[in-house]
Amino acid sequence: MTHGSIPASAPRLPHVDALRGFALLGICLVNAPVIAGTWSLTEGAGAAPWDRTAVWLVTALVTTKFYLLFAFLFGHSFVFQEAGARRDGVPFARRHARRLLGLFLLGLAHALLLYAGDILMTYAVLGLVLFAVRRADPRALLGVAVALVVLLTVMLVVIGLVASGTEGAGQVSAHALKEMQARQSAWYRSDVGGAVHANIAAYRQAFAGALLYGPHLLAAMLTGLAAARLGWLDPARSTPPSAAGGRLLRLGLLIGLPGGVVTAMCSHGSLDARYFYLGQAVDILTAPALSAAYATVLLSLLRGRFGPRLAGALAPAGRMSLSNYLFQSAALAFVFTGYGLARYGTLGPAALACGCVALWASQLAFSASWLAHVRYGPMETVLRRVTGGRRRTVGGRGGESA
Repeated sequence: MTHGSIPASAPRLPHVDALRGFALLGICLVNAPVIAGTWSLTEGAGAAPWDRTAVWLVTALVTTKFYLLFAFLFGHSFVFQEAGARRDGVPFARRHARRLLGLFLLGLAHALLLYAGDILMTYAVLGLVLFAVRRADPRALLGVAVALVVLLTVMLVVIGLVASGTEGAGQVSAHALKEMQARQSAWYRSDVGGAVHANIAAYRQAFAGALLYGPHLLAAMLTGLAAARLGWLDPARSTPPSAAGGRLLRLGLLIGLPGGVVTAMCSHGSLDARYFYLGQAVDILTAPALSAAYATVLLSLLRGRFGPRLAGALAPAGRMSLSNYLFQSAALAFVFTGYGLARYGTLGPAALACGCVALWASQLAFSASWLAHVRYGPMETVLRRVTGGRRRTVGGRGGESA
């Protein structure tokens, strides 16, 4: 793939699918505490030290880093989606619009029924921006991505400075948060109607967050689009080149890791709620470095001795990442809300994190078994029907998907 080119065909890239499969673990670790209502269990002097540690580690090492990785891969897949439309002889604009509509509707159902923090609707809206800039120079896309990160960081710093200088702001926010948590807990534990009502109420706050952090997602998507145009993940090249990989690892250790520590301190550490937005500003600025380091390590492992085995374990889950993303929410909603066991707010973060690892491992095994017999995951099949994608037999070539 040369500078600014679109490949004539779009075979799946196993290492990209493996990255997606790996990112599913981080997504589960971040989404699960919200669905399960565990964050409040770390408040107060009676919180177990292992629960405090789990929350701190997830915030420092996982939160933000993995949704950026997913957004990067979404932008990266755009080039292959366009190539697939060209290969199939259908107008890309129409297929892309139908695909985004399908994502939006799935996201809407996901937010109302299972998890108010849905990301699919945001992807659908930002996908329109990707279409608008698809012919832009890759280096210009990278410049815009950097500008978006810097501008959002500055905005959060300003908000944080105002909040840190306001006496009592943290206490008022904490009181309002406790009242909201009490209402949500009662709703989620009641029945299906209560869970849906709680999701609708929670979505109002989630929508504000989507607006605030949308530029960060867009920056990752633009970087992914530029990476595809420039061939950064081209299997014909070193993925990534060793010198570039070394730089990314150093950035992750010297910038991303300390940034995660500061963010955790502002959210769950020694600093009170007045410094939350300052911590978020640090997170916005430094999380991309740690995300890139994670990707670099995994890609290096995939090129090593056990690379084929690792790819075989991770890639199937990445190929059906949409199904796995929605199934995570469905499984968690069954355990913690009125859809099933109604255990909302009863499981500590440490135990929940272990459960997330077990859920992710089961998804790896299930995905491999499913794709051994069927070409696409169940929700990927639904989305392909909506977009008008051609049906392919097992063994045929299929383009990379988000």
